[in-house]
Amino acid sequence: MRDPRPGRIVYCHCAYAKVVPEDVKQDVLRELSASGASFDAVADLCEMSARRDPDLHDVASEGSRIVACYPRAVQWLFSAAGTPLPEGVSVLNMRTAPARDILDALDLPQPEDRP
Repeated sequence: MRDPRPGRIVYCHCAYAKVVPEDVKQDVLRELSASGASFDAVADLCEMSARRDPDLHDVASEGSRIVACYPRAVQWLFSAAGTPLPEGVSVLNMRTAPARDILDALDLPQPEDRP
């Protein structure tokens, strides 16, 4: 199912750094999966940046919503990999925000919105 809201959702599981609270990651991922919204999950943006993974270029586009950690860190990761984030990308910080705040900001389809 395609998410009718504009902008791609990219969820970073922060698998290697272990800096995002585990309960927040799990709650966000569970709700994203249950929502029926279209999203892309990556294991770890830090690791992708360190490897200068060419897939980073495809991860975010204008209007994307990246669910990861500190916005400045995410911007730096993309820049360090030679793929600066385009204008209009928002970064939601699972490191400091509770899962409910992240999910509210994503404005996911509610059960009555689902086909």
